[in-house]
Amino acid sequence: MDLRDLALPVFDSHFHIIDRRFPLVENQGFLPDDFTCRDYLERCSGMNLAGGAIVSGSFQALDQSYLEDALATLGPRFVGVTQLPASVSDEEVLRLNRLGVRAVRFNIKRGGSENVAHLEAMARRVHELAGWHVELYVDSRELPPLKSTLLRLPAVSIDHLGLSREGLPILLALAERGVRVKATGFGRVDFDVPAALRDFCSANPEALMFGTDLPSTRAPRPYRDDDLRLVVDTLPTKLSQKVLCQNALNFYRPMAV
Repeated sequence: MDLRDLALPVFDSHFHIIDRRFPLVENQGFLPDDFTCRDYLERCSGMNLAGGAIVSGSFQALDQSYLEDALATLGPRFVGVTQLPASVSDEEVLRLNRLGVRAVRFNIKRGGSENVAHLEAMARRVHELAGWHVELYVDSRELPPLKSTLLRLPAVSIDHLGLSREGLPILLALAERGVRVKATGFGRVDFDVPAALRDFCSANPEALMFGTDLPSTRAPRPYRDDDLRLVVDTLPTKLSQKVLCQNALNFYRPMAV
């Protein structure tokens, strides 16, 4: 499907690059198929792609080599979201920042990242050092014990609309207070997506950031281009522009626009 007739630029806030030239770690018995930079660009050739965020998955654990290669290949409009140990040096954070990394991910749902016990200390440290934010892959039903911590942090985003209907109220409350929410993984959630998009935009027009979630590893229903069209069909044009591109550009600060 050719999406260029939509005319709106898209900053893809969430996708994975999987390349067996670099280390992969089996996670819960799962190893994904390859999805290289070339595969990604071919899959997105029909959209007006303005850049994006390459997100480290559970199966990449703490490896940086794949991400360094992907950032060099895709260029300065793209940024990285990595997983790091709490023991990472200041020098390594700053080195990765120069390469285009902009966030640390805590994968609470799948593992493969640093333990969430280190969330607050790491979030404050990387933000002070390099202006990075933290990203959480978490079922929103598990957010209540984390709420006070998240509200103290300088910059946070939550993946895949929080996944669960039951957790939507707390995630909406967090969005009202400045937490960003990825409008990704529509095939992973158990609620009405258009209604949720409208609710989040009402809570905070800066909160939502669209992403493809390609290649949608382990998703019950993978990304399809209709997901992008859904955003455009659901929201007024000015909000669509913010959700599809501008909110993420402001948050991720790629080296080139």
